[in-house]
Amino acid sequence: MCLFCDLAKNCVAENELCYMLYDKFPVAAGHSLIIPKRHMTTVFDMTAAEWAAVGALINVAKTKIEKTHQPVGYNIKVNCGKAAGQEIMHAHIHLIPKY
Repeated sequence: MCLFCDLAKNCVAENELCYMLYDKFPVAAGHSLIIPKRHMTTVFDMTAAEWAAVGALINVAKTKIEKTHQPVGYNIKVNCGKAAGQEIMHAHIHLIPKY
């Protein structure tokens, strides 16, 4: 079973096509993951509708982060493939607040 497919039930926010979790091993306070509900290996496999849903949820995540933290910027990061540092082979996007 895929870890991210299994964790969908523990989401902090969601829409029809993706969900948000706080990273279990954050590199900064508020580090969030936006994860498509459909299992796929990388973001290159996402549909236009999934990209739109991810974009909408990134904004929800940003709002949630700003309620409890005061970041001065963000990194939006994607690793595609093991050579790029992807550890869980289910597409996901990192939203990393910068302080």
